[in-house]
Amino acid sequence: MNQSLPEKNGTEKDFSPWRERLNTLIFGAETPAGKTFDIVLILCIIFSVIAVMLDSVESIQKNYRTELFYTEWIFTFLFTVEYFLRIICVKQPLRYCISFFGFVDLLSILPTYISLLFPGAQYLLVIRILRLLRIFRILKLTEYMGEASVLMDALNNSKRKILVFLYTVLAVAIVCGALMYTIEGPTSGFTSIPRSVYWAIVTLTTVGYGDIAPQSPLGQIVASAIMILGYGIIAVPTGIYSLELVKSYNANTIRNDACPSCGETGHGSDAEFCKFCGNTLEDNHS
Repeated sequence: MNQSLPEKNGTEKDFSPWRERLNTLIFGAETPAGKTFDIVLILCIIFSVIAVMLDSVESIQKNYRTELFYTEWIFTFLFTVEYFLRIICVKQPLRYCISFFGFVDLLSILPTYISLLFPGAQYLLVIRILRLLRIFRILKLTEYMGEASVLMDALNNSKRKILVFLYTVLAVAIVCGALMYTIEGPTSGFTSIPRSVYWAIVTLTTVGYGDIAPQSPLGQIVASAIMILGYGIIAVPTGIYSLELVKSYNANTIRNDACPSCGETGHGSDAEFCKFCGNTLEDNHS
């Protein structure tokens, strides 16, 4: 415990006062200024997403093309400045950049610049809607943050099993597709093995578009077996995830503040150090 104090003082010694104040403003959802900043940011995000959606409506785009163009660039400029301010005011900028919110923040401004080379890319700006996930932290909905943390932990713990399962499903789809191609052939719409694999995936997932259908009795028997197999396959990832969800459902109360070093959230109520970067957390969660 005594060793953590010099370390904390050492990290904060190199952190200039204006960067500390900027960090509190941008990441400090617990402070009045920080909450105001986040609320204004959320309103800007909502209006920018609405502008992008309206720009895709032909009649609106025709009549208000110039206004929507400048509106989008104004929002992009503001979000760009905000993104770089976030990088400046954290102690570990790289960790913030590769974090979930850092990645989303970057993706929320890139499409506008990419649209200069590839027109139409600006419509991808609707990804900004993901930034509204911060609203859970801003409104102190810590119980929702806790539930989200449990879901993400369960998904992370089950990803290897799910990947193995997806590989198995893909192998089954390839085998079934090749089998149906051999049985039905081009006359029934199974013109190639890749197209037959597409049919097998659609059938296994019980989607059933109906654009391709077996015509021969043998093909219909095989298709029926694949359909029944599909019902069993659907339950497997649900069971895997549910098991990990039960294991992960030991969530403690989640702190509402962000780490001043990397900007990550989701720490336990009794956490003294950031679980992502190890920086000492401020004692403002009481």
